[in-house]
This record gives sequence, C-alpha cells and structure tokens, in this order.
Amino acid sequence: MNPLFGSPLPTPPDGGPEIICSAKGCRAPATLVLAWNNPKLHTPERRKTWVTCEEHREHLSNFLGMRGFLRETVPLAEWREEHEAPGDGTASGS
Repeated sequence: MNPLFGSPLPTPPDGGPEIICSAKGCRAPATLVLAWNNPKLHTPERRKTWVTCEEHREHLSNFLGMRGFLRETVPLAEWREEHEAPGDGTASGS
C-alpha cells in the first residue's frame, strides 16, 4: 500500500521501489510531497497528499494554490520519516 495515498504504490515501469510523480502521464520518481486539504470538505488538520518530481512541482503547486488547498511542500524523504511506522513501510496515524 502507498503510505501517502492509502492505495497501491505507483511503481516505475522497471518495477523499482520509487514513488512516482502524481502528474498525469509522468513516470519520474517523486522527490516532494504537496500536502493539501479542501477546507470545504476536510477538517483543518487533515492532510491529503500528492507527490511530485521537480519538473511538475510548479504546475501541481499552482493548481492546488489557486484553489487555496496547498498547505505545505515537504521533501519526500522527510515526509516518509515523519509519517511511516518504523520498519513496516506503512503510514502511521494519517
């Protein structure tokens, strides 16, 4: 399961372990997490996530930002350290 989305990890064509950018059609490894929420639907502390490569960072950030949804941008490695349970590769608490 994808610790960021709660669904199967999008894997690269070679079956490697990288998490893949959320941009439509992109197969590049993600390096950043865009944490967001829709204030009309979600409580203030709730965070949904998109992951992005550097190439699509601005586009995806602008999409969320124009709607007032973007809350923070965090390096993927930092997000995983903070949100995965130790040793099991699953999200903790979100």
